[in-house]
Amino acid sequence: MFLGEFQHTIDDKGRIIIPAKFRDALGADFILTRGLDNCLFVYPRQEWSLLEQKLKQLPMMKSDARAFTRFFFSGASECEWDKQGRVNVPAHLREYAKLEKECVVIGVSTRVEIWDRSTWESYNLQSQESFGEIAEKLVDFDFNF
Repeated sequence: MFLGEFQHTIDDKGRIIIPAKFRDALGADFILTRGLDNCLFVYPRQEWSLLEQKLKQLPMMKSDARAFTRFFFSGASECEWDKQGRVNVPAHLREYAKLEKECVVIGVSTRVEIWDRSTWESYNLQSQESFGEIAEKLVDFDFNF
């Protein structure tokens, strides 16, 4: 399980250090892709495989299903660590998440997310203001996926 929030920087070559405890759980190679809310999602291979199976079950005759699948898979990149424990974030993913210098790396249960710091701060502030309303809406949510 991935937990916590960590401040990091991305260098001019697009490399970012991921916390050691996250690196251990992600394994030697992992998947980096466009996430929702303008962040990047980082998945261990096993979680990626589970997600892939779920996405394969979407009805391809529906345009929303095709669009979401394209968005998710076309942005994906197979990655591995360099000797300093950094990952090189491809340019198209840096551009999507607006990663320039200051970043936040967070653990979100089965995945890691990489955010531009100012985007994360804005998102987090907005979410905190409506956290009670969000929780209320999810009370009746069936958590069996």
